[in-house]
Amino acid sequence: MTDKLKTYFDDMVVYKDLRTSNFFSALSLPSFMRDWLLRRFEDESGHFDNDELTEFVRRSIPRKSDWIAIKSRIVKDNERVKILAKISIEVDVRSGEVSFSLPDFGLTAKETIIEDFVWEQAKDDLVSGREVWGMLELGYRPPDDEMTPRQPGKIRLVSFKNFRPYSINLDFYKGVRNQFTTDEWIDVLLGAIDYNPRGYRSEEEKLTMLTRLLPFCEKRLNLIELAPKGTGKSYLFGRVSRYGWLSSGGVMSRAKMFYDISRHTEGLVAGHDFITLDEVQTISFTDVDEMRAALKGYLESGVFTVGSYEGTASAGMILCGNISKGVMDQDGTTDMFQELPSVFHESALIERFHGFIKGWDIPRMNDDLKISGWALNSEYFCSILHELRSDASYRAIVDKLVLVPDAADTRDTEAIKRITTAYLKLLFPNVKRPEDISPRDFSRYCLRRASKMRATIRMQLGLMDVEYRGKDIPDLKADSSYYEKRSL
Repeated sequence: MTDKLKTYFDDMVVYKDLRTSNFFSALSLPSFMRDWLLRRFEDESGHFDNDELTEFVRRSIPRKSDWIAIKSRIVKDNERVKILAKISIEVDVRSGEVSFSLPDFGLTAKETIIEDFVWEQAKDDLVSGREVWGMLELGYRPPDDEMTPRQPGKIRLVSFKNFRPYSINLDFYKGVRNQFTTDEWIDVLLGAIDYNPRGYRSEEEKLTMLTRLLPFCEKRLNLIELAPKGTGKSYLFGRVSRYGWLSSGGVMSRAKMFYDISRHTEGLVAGHDFITLDEVQTISFTDVDEMRAALKGYLESGVFTVGSYEGTASAGMILCGNISKGVMDQDGTTDMFQELPSVFHESALIERFHGFIKGWDIPRMNDDLKISGWALNSEYFCSILHELRSDASYRAIVDKLVLVPDAADTRDTEAIKRITTAYLKLLFPNVKRPEDISPRDFSRYCLRRASKMRATIRMQLGLMDVEYRGKDIPDLKADSSYYEKRSL
């Protein structure tokens, strides 16, 4: 399949060697940055000069601990320094000045400035997201002694080059899917997120792993995953995509998650595609009742209200926790949510999570599962999934194809349709009309899997709250009559 992958995706394919090489592990770079480097430094055979790449990383991708030294070079030595970093823009309404912050290094907008001529050159890239990755050249504008009051010194942006030096063509990506069988496409997706398809024992293991990607391509998709240790939850949610946020343990507040009243800044949900609370059993909340109320409102509608501030966001919420073999639920009769933090011990909140991922169906990470070969660039792939989030055509297709029985529960129906839509985007992005996918594939890979994910949530609700006991999810089916009518 390598030849086919190279033929259709061309320079969006890179050689990843995670099984035999520890080079990038030693550099501690996330997948999207690693593949950006591979695309830049690899030759046509997948080889690169270790020393050249190491020197580039040392010079251009600093650690947080390097920032004081970098700032000294800029301010005291009057050097211009180029670094690869994440930048956030602020426009002052009163003065008209544009400034920036570097959130990973603690540099605030009060200390910076973007002069007008630089802004005109780079503004289209700089305003393309709340936070934008790119190659920054930084310099210093010293204080002006002649002005009264004295103009303070500022770190200035000299130039900016977008991290993604290419445009995303969704139509091209969708069209390429037609060149691959479903089995091949599943393997393409696994390679894109650094996994070796040949390391899995079954299609079910592969598809369960790919289920973790659903919030990457569907807005406000809320999932719960419980899995044994070592199945790669933290890696996939925290190291593969630059559009998500992983929080592992610690303290979480409403201000950090939604809106900080004192700073007048929106929280994590406003700047990311998904928020993953990893090791959720170890996370504590500053105010359980406050957080629970905020979560219920947000998970239901995407709206959050803090004080007099009302905001909207589209980030999905993912709860990830470890689970022991003794608690793994194979038949739906074990209360698996008893280990979740107390904030989630309420049925009305749990009901707002759309589906459950059975992480025990994903094998523990081993060398056979690490990619070693040509695969789709992770940075490119995750950018595609990010763009697919805004494509409403797939939901329209799902609405046409799914038969909803009378008196079906609205939350169950919405949850199943939302997960089905995400599966359609992920596995069959080439589908433009309902007739582009067979009823068998639609049921097998999308609708039936979505229903099972929702059924687990429903069963757990019944164990948590007597009000939900004995209530099954609605029996949603693919509308075979639609296909019959289209064939006439």
